[in-house]
Amino acid sequence: MAIALIPGLGGASQAQGPAITDFYLENGLHVVVIPDHRAPVVTHMIWYKVGGADEPKGKSGIAHFLEHLMFKGTEKNPGGFSKQVAELGGQENAFTSLDYTAYFQRVAKEHLGAMMAFEADRMTGLALTDEVVNPERNVVLEERKMRVDNDPGSQLAEEIASTLFTHHPYGTPIIGWEDEIEGLTRQDAIDFHARFYTPNNASLIVAGDITAEGVRTLAEATYGQVARRAEPPPRLRPQEPPQRADRRVRLADKRVEQPIYQRHWRAPSYIRARNGEGEVLDLLSQILGGGQTSRLHRSLVVDKKVASAAGAFYGGSAVDETRFGVWGIPMPGVSFETLEAAIDEEIARIVGEGVTDDELERAKTRLVADAIYAQDNQSTLARYYGTMLSVGGKVEDLQLWPQRIAAVAAERLPEVGRLVLTNGKSVVGLLEGQA
Repeated sequence: MAIALIPGLGGASQAQGPAITDFYLENGLHVVVIPDHRAPVVTHMIWYKVGGADEPKGKSGIAHFLEHLMFKGTEKNPGGFSKQVAELGGQENAFTSLDYTAYFQRVAKEHLGAMMAFEADRMTGLALTDEVVNPERNVVLEERKMRVDNDPGSQLAEEIASTLFTHHPYGTPIIGWEDEIEGLTRQDAIDFHARFYTPNNASLIVAGDITAEGVRTLAEATYGQVARRAEPPPRLRPQEPPQRADRRVRLADKRVEQPIYQRHWRAPSYIRARNGEGEVLDLLSQILGGGQTSRLHRSLVVDKKVASAAGAFYGGSAVDETRFGVWGIPMPGVSFETLEAAIDEEIARIVGEGVTDDELERAKTRLVADAIYAQDNQSTLARYYGTMLSVGGKVEDLQLWPQRIAAVAAERLPEVGRLVLTNGKSVVGLLEGQA
């Protein structure tokens, strides 16, 4: 399931949280420093503002494919640096989303400079040959087979996405379509790297036992030596036309042991919201389906016993429109139609009658508490900042988020709910077993 972004810290909690600072290098690299002196370790993350939704038409999967290839070595480090990171006792990985690609390491603080030097090197010095590229393409194809073709839940997720976003690239899977992955070439990877992997299209997030001055010195000596080599184009993706009818996708597979019902609506992301709808939708998803005190759980699981589990979600971190959704797992013998009617009843009640003051206060407390607890994990906090900056937000957006949550009035929830959770604008996904 998609998970709502619960961004950073601010307001009353700011005094207890880290003194977060940010600055820019001359080449345009945005640097964020999150001090955490409890242990002599650091989390080093470089985020590029490019993901699956930024790919050239017909080249789906190139962002994810390039992520794989980034570990294959540079002219200076032909064997890659995974082995060196491991020898230093560190951990590393990377991930690609629709809107960004990120690379990270967690190491002892004395090795931070080495991590910066490694990442700065592969920002420009990536060395690719057909002998490297072709086998890795087969690895990605096998990954798609294992994660999608052999997983009915993932197959349904692809169908829901491509049905909800018929025109916008959010309907294309991050890993890519199989036939297009097969056609990806070494030159495709080189061109994509040259176009988007430039310091003025990236954010450096460093969290841990460091100071802003120390990070600046190291960053200028490494990343600061990388010249701008492209001006990434504005992220103007084809937008989704208005939806005029509900859509349904149904997948039956003998491997499915537990059926599931999902319903998704397009919704404004935090970046696209104009009147605080992002905060409202976060609160709405919490009250409607955020845990065992939520309305869907109490009604469907506890009272009516038509579901073994139920919930709601809002994925607020996106460059363009995002999703709001509900889901439920029917009890044995309960039809999808019965479960759907019960879910629709709760949605109609919340958008028709609104929420109570107690419900709203509990939801606000829970969301802000989660943000405060994030201070205990430097990697989680670094991801919050990297995510928001990569989709077009600012450091201040995260720091002021608790105040904006606290300011949401109860009447906003049914108002925004009526705008988003409307009939004729959703996609229902049904996953069931097959005899």
